[in-house]
Amino acid sequence: MPWKKRPGFAPVNRKTIEIDAASQPVGRLATRVAMILMGKHKPDYEPQKDTGDRVLITNVKNLYFTGKKMEQKNFYSTSNRPGGLKTKPVKELMKETPEKIIIHAVKYMLPKNKLQALRMKRLTFKR
Repeated sequence: MPWKKRPGFAPVNRKTIEIDAASQPVGRLATRVAMILMGKHKPDYEPQKDTGDRVLITNVKNLYFTGKKMEQKNFYSTSNRPGGLKTKPVKELMKETPEKIIIHAVKYMLPKNKLQALRMKRLTFKR
């Protein structure tokens, strides 16, 4: 980051915030994580600076969806070729890798700019 190397900018002190995913719906958890990764919970927030903290999410296996989303919701991926659309239900994804559900939700709640990938690197999981 160019702003990190310029004199006059204080180094960013990052804390690790641990969040328990067991008692929260996916969307509410994702918005909370996105705000922490952006640094909006700090009084010195500036959108052009990456001042957010690290986030450690525990109990990912115990995520829950409201309503009938567990049966009806699908995740899509494509190979950008004709007929290359792949569909995976949330129920299967929860059995295989529940972390991907949170990664997908948080990624699309962050601003789409150069800082998005750097912020996503600070999101970790504990099984």
